[in-house]
Amino acid sequence: MSDMVLRSDTDGIATLTLNDPDTLNSLSDAMLAALSRALADIAESDARVVILRAEGNAFCAGHNLREMQAMRQAEDGGGARFADLFDRCAAVMAQITQLPQPVIAQVHALATAAGCQLVATCDMAVAAESARFGVNGVNIGLFCSTPMVALTRNIPRKHAMEMLTTGTFIDAARAAGLGLVNRAVPDGALEEETRALAATVASKLSRAVRIGKGAFHAQADLPVAEAYALARDAMVANLSEADTAEGIQAFLEKRAPGWTQ
Repeated sequence: MSDMVLRSDTDGIATLTLNDPDTLNSLSDAMLAALSRALADIAESDARVVILRAEGNAFCAGHNLREMQAMRQAEDGGGARFADLFDRCAAVMAQITQLPQPVIAQVHALATAAGCQLVATCDMAVAAESARFGVNGVNIGLFCSTPMVALTRNIPRKHAMEMLTTGTFIDAARAAGLGLVNRAVPDGALEEETRALAATVASKLSRAVRIGKGAFHAQADLPVAEAYALARDAMVANLSEADTAEGIQAFLEKRAPGWTQ
């Protein structure tokens, strides 16, 4: 695995660390490629949950503006390369959503533009009280249209529009209140709180969580009747698992389940 994205595994928890602090962990070509490879590896692993964290003074500062400016040297002024960049970024975001395991962002500092998009894309997020969030591209003349997609699926639209059009940053407490992150915690407790959440998820029947995550994202934008039909099929599939039958029987018999997974 690339040194740009580090991985460690403990007790069913896979931790991915963005490790390009010199660029504030920007989503450069190399970072997107490294993150995509890491997610693909985890998808095939027996990890139960993923923590996404970062080194340095920022969680992620979004796209690498120096690389983007260099793209303008192409004959078309960069149009094709810009489109390719955003397609590749969207593909990595889709990998997170489609990953069998839930992904928890551990946000210790600044998450801006596509970095905020990354937080919004993760299934859950825990933020240090000193963390800040913004879709601030408008401040340099570039509306954060692609980060907007994830943001507007996390927080109320009027608040998203205010962030997008003003470039104003919000603190972790506000982000929690709006639903961008699950909770804001004291800086010194960030790792402990994130791992506690991950450990709770990891303690559940892995197959049930995987089925549930897939159904959660698949039903989210469906009409209600279609969403219920999809959820029904997920419940049936879940109930067909031998470990689920064991879990229900153990509950009825007031004992711990003897799961195989």
